[in-house]
Amino acid sequence: MNKKIGVIGCGWMGLPLAESLIASGYTVNGTSTSNEKISVLKERGITPFKIALSENEINGDIDAFLDSVSVLVINIPPKLRGKGPKESYIVKITLLHEAIKKSAVKNIIFASSTAVYGDTEGTVTEKTVPQPTTESGIQLVQCEDLLKNDKELNTTIIRFGGLIGPNRHPVTMLSGRENLSGGDAPVNLIHLDDCIGIIKRVIECDYYNDVLNAVYPDHPTKKEYYTKQAAKRGIPAPKYAATGKNQKLVSICSIFLINNYNFLTSIN
Repeated sequence: MNKKIGVIGCGWMGLPLAESLIASGYTVNGTSTSNEKISVLKERGITPFKIALSENEINGDIDAFLDSVSVLVINIPPKLRGKGPKESYIVKITLLHEAIKKSAVKNIIFASSTAVYGDTEGTVTEKTVPQPTTESGIQLVQCEDLLKNDKELNTTIIRFGGLIGPNRHPVTMLSGRENLSGGDAPVNLIHLDDCIGIIKRVIECDYYNDVLNAVYPDHPTKKEYYTKQAAKRGIPAPKYAATGKNQKLVSICSIFLINNYNFLTSIN
């Protein structure tokens, strides 16, 4: 195997991904922006680098991090929601792209989001033209284009649906809320285990230069799904207003091209 994988962003998904890669025999370089997390990475067998992207520069030894890396996983969320000043995500990724171009890295996996499809109605596939409606979605599309249009790189874009897993489930935020819209809309979710499984399958199969939608293949309605999930947790269920709008359902055509990928964990 002898592949060294670089994981930029060892957070909720990046850290367990790095651990899983190490368990499979890979060597892993990982980044964090905090001193406390650097010690955690080291304890887990990850070669740690304190690196932070800003609009002006990359703070940290990015050249050492990228040295001898066979596959680079870019797992940095835009963080453009909420209050307070926001730094341009596309500018940060552009700086990272420039650093990559100075290195020997050729294989890229970029963690994106199904948010790039915006409010598109009906079934969307990897061939659907993105129509983002949020600033995060707009900048994600720009970053996707920056990387996949560079023909000197082999880039696979993975558009993840709503993330669920340990200590993370939308129902906890929706619990008890009333008059919510979109109750008849399908959920487009994916468990952390499958986020990791799909990234690892891309690496194992050298499956590059494609776009993958990554969501669980079952799509119950939001009302049905979150009512059930609230009951399982013994918390108040969210209440939805009636709606007849045809909502977005994310299809996953391309994932099955990767050695017939089988999902590891049900969203239920």
